[in-house]
Amino acid sequence: MKLPAYFGEFGGQFVPEVLIPALDQLEEAFVDAQNDPAFQAELADLLQNYLGRPTPLYECRNLGGPARIFLKREDLVHGGAHKTNQVLGQALLAKRMGKTRIIAETGAGQHGTATALACALLDLECTIYMGAKDVARQQPNVYRMELMGATVVPVDTGSGTLKDAVNEALRDWTATYANSHYLLGTAAGPHPFPTIVREFHRVISTEAKAQMLEQTGGLPDMVVAAVGGGSNAIGIFADFIDEPTVKLVGVEPAGEGLDSGKHGATINAGQIGILHGARSYLMRTADGQVEESYSISAGLDYPGVGPQHAHLHATGRAQYVGITDNEALDAFQLLSKNEGIIPALESSHALAYALKRTDEPLKILVSLSGRGDKDIDHVKRTLEGN
Repeated sequence: MKLPAYFGEFGGQFVPEVLIPALDQLEEAFVDAQNDPAFQAELADLLQNYLGRPTPLYECRNLGGPARIFLKREDLVHGGAHKTNQVLGQALLAKRMGKTRIIAETGAGQHGTATALACALLDLECTIYMGAKDVARQQPNVYRMELMGATVVPVDTGSGTLKDAVNEALRDWTATYANSHYLLGTAAGPHPFPTIVREFHRVISTEAKAQMLEQTGGLPDMVVAAVGGGSNAIGIFADFIDEPTVKLVGVEPAGEGLDSGKHGATINAGQIGILHGARSYLMRTADGQVEESYSISAGLDYPGVGPQHAHLHATGRAQYVGITDNEALDAFQLLSKNEGIIPALESSHALAYALKRTDEPLKILVSLSGRGDKDIDHVKRTLEGN
């Protein structure tokens, strides 16, 4: 069985011809694994006993108003963020295909950390490409990855951020795909990655849907998630896409403002083009070059977006809004002070939008995609104006 390569006009496989067999092999292995009870049982066991799933659904006691805010606590997954769900799935898939080495890119270091721990667990060699700027601002995560046996390669070409790390990882894979698997960290990239990443993250919405029904007797009115490349968002949207009463809201990083030129709001302010092997919205300069994105949150600092999000936007099924650095910082502090939960800056963008809607009688489900330990120094420096 072949999976659909496009979501409407978005998606596809815009890659060097040499990689097509590797992508075909990946698609075939994924379809087989999805239909293999032994693979599913091994994955389910690891999700429960290694990652700590299911994660709780927590209703905020002190933030809200007429609105009830429910946090899907992906920050409690082993590794500190939602990332590990699909990383574990892909790493198991790589072993199934007989690969011995994993290549990955990372921005904030969360995907790299998740990849390093999965490789340590499954005895796979691990090489992580990371923008030099991100290496500088995420030192604890760099050390974490190295501690678990990964080789971290700083990338100082281009802007020295996530898109440049992706480019280097793709170059490596082109040369080594016979024994290496490229473990893409978001719901973007060439087919079949967007579908694979969604399906391995679907567990977020499967759990959250059952938990909302159990705790409130009904579905949420609105599901809110931060969108950089879009993996946590597609995971928490997945089981609600076919529920017409549930509004889906993706929150993009508006940085210093959508008019400032310093943001990463690809859907709100980008154009359709091809980036990292797929047709989607991306940030481009007037002469068609990929523009540098910006966000206070390294994990949202990506100039593209997953093709399924582009399709959900184009069809009107989901709405994509911008939240600024300052709004995210306010939400970061509010959740910390009022609920005793320190969120990742990525998740703070989603929370900030939910907080804008608290005067309406809504049940709002928010993807708390990661914990904020990695961001504390960065936030402290920013708030102190250093």
